[in-house]
Amino acid sequence: MKAIQITAPGQVRTTECEMPELKPGEVLVRIRYVGFCGSDLNTYLGRNPMVRLPVIPGHEVGAEIVRTAEGVPAHLREGMTVTVNPYTNCGKCASCRRGRVNACQNNETLGVQRNGAMREYLALPWQKIVPADGLTAQACALVEPLSVGFHAVSRGEVSDLDCVLVIGCGMVGIGAILRSHLRGATVIAMDVDDEKLALVRTLGITHTINSRTEDVHSRLAEITQGFMPDVVIEAVGSPQTYTLAIDEVAFTGRVVCIGYAKQEVTFQTKLFVQKELDIRGSRNALTPDFRAVIRYMQGAGDSYAPFISQVIRPEDAGQALENWAANPGRVFRILAEF
Repeated sequence: MKAIQITAPGQVRTTECEMPELKPGEVLVRIRYVGFCGSDLNTYLGRNPMVRLPVIPGHEVGAEIVRTAEGVPAHLREGMTVTVNPYTNCGKCASCRRGRVNACQNNETLGVQRNGAMREYLALPWQKIVPADGLTAQACALVEPLSVGFHAVSRGEVSDLDCVLVIGCGMVGIGAILRSHLRGATVIAMDVDDEKLALVRTLGITHTINSRTEDVHSRLAEITQGFMPDVVIEAVGSPQTYTLAIDEVAFTGRVVCIGYAKQEVTFQTKLFVQKELDIRGSRNALTPDFRAVIRYMQGAGDSYAPFISQVIRPEDAGQALENWAANPGRVFRILAEF
């Protein structure tokens, strides 16, 4: 079967690999669409410290069930459109013992520590298959990145009483924006790209800030009547956005970090104490986050369509990644179609 493989930094090829063997308790899915995410781009650029090359990338999946093995529950049936929870969990580490399997110490994500989904067929434990009735396979390929943003909102305990600043309007940031909005919070979206901010406004978000052209502090003070955001969700991963989150969050506020900076970050740690902040990491997502995204998309029609920047053939993956690397701010999601 056909697969996309990143063999070395800057090197992508289509290759042939063997069909997976179906084991008891597993589901065989036919891959329809897989999204390229930021980690795949970093793998292509040689900037992903967690990847093991060569690797088949991809963990944002839209697929259909082809066959189920012995031990698979009856609710998973041939022909169903599904997405995939792409993370493993060992069941033994401190995170797993607390039920927070998304942060498993020994996690292996598809397309990073193990070969991913950019191939024609994939076999997975049935527990990792997430049904998506009413969604197209193309829509399913957007569920995972949105679920990461949804999970961050849960980590921030966002409610309708909160004002939430989301820094970064990529797909993960969009997920955080949508979930905060669905919970009734006042949402402020921040980015450096006016096109992304314009898309955010079509989702019903009134307050947007271009941090490249506007005074962020004064705009936040204006919107919040001087109180500043109760919750700041950092979805970029740069030293500048990390420090901005700490500087601009309200006293006794909450900061949720999704992105991680590739360089060291210097903080005025007195603000941690002076503001009595809650600073929380947010990693991956839980299956209920996937279900919440699916439920949202089931009622959203085709409003997800603007999130798809390009649909490509597997043979065009190398050129697509090269173009994305040259214009990283202009891409939401590139989908490979199988």
